[in-house]
This record gives sequence, C-alpha cells and structure tokens, in this order.
Amino acid sequence: MEHPAFAENNVAVITGAADGIGLAAAKKYAGMGMRVCMADINLAKLEAATATIPGALAVATDVSDIAQVEALRDSAYAAFGQVDVLMNNAGMGASTGCWTERDNWLRVLQVNLWGVINGTQAFSAAMLAQATPGVIINTGSKQGITCPPGNPAYNVSKAGIKTFTEALQHELRNTADCQISAHLLVPGFTYTGMIASFMPEQPPAAWSPAQVVDFLLQGVNAGDFYILCPDNDVDRAADNKRMAWAVGDLIHNRPPLSRWHPDFAQAFESYQLDPQTSANDD
Repeated sequence: MEHPAFAENNVAVITGAADGIGLAAAKKYAGMGMRVCMADINLAKLEAATATIPGALAVATDVSDIAQVEALRDSAYAAFGQVDVLMNNAGMGASTGCWTERDNWLRVLQVNLWGVINGTQAFSAAMLAQATPGVIINTGSKQGITCPPGNPAYNVSKAGIKTFTEALQHELRNTADCQISAHLLVPGFTYTGMIASFMPEQPPAAWSPAQVVDFLLQGVNAGDFYILCPDNDVDRAADNKRMAWAVGDLIHNRPPLSRWHPDFAQAFESYQLDPQTSANDD
C-alpha cells in the first residue's frame, strides 16, 4: 500500500536535487502527481533540472547554512502551504586523510552531516504541526556502515547520518500523535553525476538513480526504516555478510577494518564465499 505522504498534490522538498538521486526523486514524485520543491547549491544546474519538471519550485540552498535551510522551508510553505516529504539528500565527497586536508574535512561534514541535521531541525516542527502523515528520508551510504579505508571524512559523515536518523526515528515514534516517520536510504553503486564525471558510460554494475528511487518507495511503502539498496554487482546477501563482518571486528576483538587487513584477507574471503555462513554466523 502506498504511503499516504506520497499522495497526489502533496509536497516533497528534496535537497541535492539538481542531478543524481535527488533529480530522479523529483521526477518520480512529480510523475505521481506531487508538487516538488527542489534545492541545490548550484543554481544553474538546479534551474536546468527544474525546467524539466512542470511546476517545480527551485530554491538555491547551501544545506550547511541553517539560515539558508530555514529560508528553503519558508519558501516551500509560502508556495505550497505544506511539506509531506522531506528528502535530505545533498552530499559531496572530497579527498581526506586522518591528519590531512582539514578544509575538506570541514566541508564534507558541514554538507553531508550538518546538511541532514539542518534539514531535519528546520522542517520537523512545521511538519509535526500539520498533524498529517509525512516522511523524512535521509541519504546515507554503505560507507557509513562498513567504513572502507581511503576516505575517512566521507565515512564519518555517513556514519553520523545513520546514527542521527536512527535517533530521529526513535524520537518520532515516541512523540504523541506523531504521523511522521524517518527512513535511512542506503544506495548501492549508483551512476550519479559525480560518477559520470570520470565514467562517461554507466558501468554494468551500477544502478540508475531512478532504480534507487523505485526501491526507496517500495521500502517506505513497506514500512522499512533501513532501505539498503542492492546493485547489479552486490546483492543483499553479500551486503549482510559485509556488515556482519564489520560488526564482528568489535565482537571478536579483531583489528579495525580487518576486511582490508592482510592477516585477515583469507578469512574474510572464505567467510564471504562459504554458502553455509550467514549474517548470523559471525
């Protein structure tokens, strides 16, 4: 059954909407008869994107700035009178090391993590006051769960989104008369504009943003909190094993990120390939 927040004439606000998953979501929601407010920091790209969606409202927004996110909220309510779906989707990546590239660290955390917090804090009270069904969707990443080496700032930001969204859903479900639910979207390998900048053609392993949005809607409609997307290379069973192994580092006192530790490479490979193991075996 379709979640009532996605009803015809309801309103969705989407950040990071100029391309990728955000743009695919805006097109999908508009195709369902919803009204959409699209936000992005790149005004030129945003205006080009909204031009493809009749009636869409474009609001240039830097999600790291709470004042701009509050202005986005005010613009959406002024134009439409309500917000039923908030999709905190804006994100970025940048090269970081644990003791280098401080400016990149700050920007990644400000956009990825604080962008989600700012969006939630700016919109939640108004959405609750509507006393109507609504959803808040925050875009995380598998890198915030298994935390592969190589980009610590991005991993930290996405791990923070997971933790924040879990806490948000707990608070919402314990708020009297609340009709809003939170959901964590965890895409798999997705062919977004960022990927297209160095891969001109969609790799066979990647899903399209539209596939991710379709899977998102299936998950929300089913009442799922964790919406963990597969792709054409990694299925849910493989994801479950990777996540279970990551938690197993703590449970079994292995070195952190042992999946990439040479002393545990063979053990992980055997674990991953053994058809008798499951997410409950580690």
